[in-house]
Amino acid sequence: MKTLNEGGFLRQCVDYKSLLFYKKTLVLYDMTFFFKEHYLHRGDRTQDQMEQAARSGKQNIVEGLSDGMTSLEMAIKLLNVARGSLKELQEDYEDYLRTHGLTQWDKSHPRYDKMVRYCYSHHEPEQYMKYAEQWSEEEFCNVALTLLHQADKGLLSYLSKVEATFLAEGGIKEQMSIARRNARGY
Repeated sequence: MKTLNEGGFLRQCVDYKSLLFYKKTLVLYDMTFFFKEHYLHRGDRTQDQMEQAARSGKQNIVEGLSDGMTSLEMAIKLLNVARGSLKELQEDYEDYLRTHGLTQWDKSHPRYDKMVRYCYSHHEPEQYMKYAEQWSEEEFCNVALTLLHQADKGLLSYLSKVEATFLAEGGIKEQMSIARRNARGY
């Protein structure tokens, strides 16, 4: 979390596009759009639900980090809304695997470690979408779930930093009062 601008109360703007957890949500949005078009039946309400959960996860990060320039409280709320949307999307992918008799990979799966390493080191949509048509439904869902876990871990870490900043610096009203007193020489 970037601290206050010198002498003022506005925080420095965060370049959300450089944050790995945001990049993971961008990949997830593209993957989910592909998934709903290729694996879900037309008219299935899950199509819209999954797309909106993926979109909400990504967009609330953007809005939360933008609002964080003036309100850490709003940043915390919106980043947590993003987490909630991504948890909803995670549940949809897990439901799909379960209801279609597919396996959710765990650490004992022979491809698990390689998948986790790939997702950890690749952050651009094209690095995933080039495989989208080649992956089986099971592979696709497990890659999405891995990205969801990694995005959630990044979001939680970032939220901890925002919390620490809020505890150290206070909210916007406190910062405005301090800046005003300093500007008047009190």
